[in-house]
Amino acid sequence: MATDFVKKTEAFVFDLLTKELDPVFLYHNHKHTQRVLKSTREIIENSDVKDDEAEILEIAALLHDTGYTQGAEDHEEKSVKIATEFLTEQGADQKLIDAVNTCIMETKFKEVPTTKLGKIIRDADASHFGKKYFQEASDFLRKELELRGEVTYSATEWRNENIKVLAKKHQFYTEYALKNWQSRKDKNLSKLLKAKKKQKRKYKKEEIKAKYKMQYKNESPERGVQTFYRVALRNHIKLSDIADTKANILLSVNAIIISVVLANLISKLDTNPYLTWPTVIFTLFSVISMIMSIIATRPNVTSGQFTKEDVKNQKVNLSFFGNFHQMALEEYEWAIQEMVNDKDYIYKALTKDLYFLGKVLERKYRLLRITYTVFMIGIIVSLIAFGIAVKNNPGADIQDVLDPNSQSELYQNKAIDKAAYFV
Repeated sequence: MATDFVKKTEAFVFDLLTKELDPVFLYHNHKHTQRVLKSTREIIENSDVKDDEAEILEIAALLHDTGYTQGAEDHEEKSVKIATEFLTEQGADQKLIDAVNTCIMETKFKEVPTTKLGKIIRDADASHFGKKYFQEASDFLRKELELRGEVTYSATEWRNENIKVLAKKHQFYTEYALKNWQSRKDKNLSKLLKAKKKQKRKYKKEEIKAKYKMQYKNESPERGVQTFYRVALRNHIKLSDIADTKANILLSVNAIIISVVLANLISKLDTNPYLTWPTVIFTLFSVISMIMSIIATRPNVTSGQFTKEDVKNQKVNLSFFGNFHQMALEEYEWAIQEMVNDKDYIYKALTKDLYFLGKVLERKYRLLRITYTVFMIGIIVSLIAFGIAVKNNPGADIQDVLDPNSQSELYQNKAIDKAAYFV
């Protein structure tokens, strides 16, 4: 049971740390003090400790970090000063004050405790090493050190520092701590070691990956070369699509023209013979344009076979279907394997693709240019021919050719005139 001195100390520490402690102390704060007090009482309850010793330990646990209100440097000495002033004001005897101050000084981490009470308070102060909340407390301490501007640790550096502390720098001194907290401390250390080992494997894997990536980068052609092939092939394919579209337009237009001629002009040529040659010229040029459009887009399929000598001598382009469509799958797979094993062969094949695509495009565009020229000349010549034919036949009206009703009326009038003449 807590004595009056302990209760007064608890109230004093709570008020002091709440009002005067800098917020940067995320670890060394009132929560830490409460945890140390709880751990101290846990050891006391399970150890051979007298009542007066228990009072000393509880008061020391409450006051041991009050010096942080005046700064982190030499905080134990500052805590002793605060404890002495407070306990003197409360009327404590000098023996109690000295015992409390001795316990506070025994909490210095770098020194080994020599007294029974010192070992208890020291184990209580470092009890988080053997608790489940170790990682939480550790993270708060790391952030506190950073906010205080004392030192900044990376996650890896802080884990290594914790491993060093748990494995080498810290030890429990009391029998109770060794029996009840050491096992948990070992588990916390094991987790840190496993995380370190896992990170080492990850770093090693990334290092190997980076090494091979760099090696591949050094052995592979420059990015500009790759970009050249990619852009050039894409442009050739786009130009081929454009050529096919132009040829399709000519085919469609001339098909419509021939349909119109067959439907409206040819049936009228027996009664309008002067339109025969213009119609023939018009139709002839349309047919020639269609034939040339078909020739420009007609695919050319090669033999589709190659020999092993062709592959070994790098004479065959395996990226074009026309060179392998008659080959067995096993032979083609073998040829591809031979090609991918030779970097120069791959780029030689791409170069051949570019070259022959260019040759095909040149042929297409040359034929299309001639076809468009023929179509243009045909339109002009046909219009001129129609104009001359109409001009040389003054009595003819082009509307009569296109309008069947007016044509029938003309024939009826001519028949009436002939009948009147014979009468």
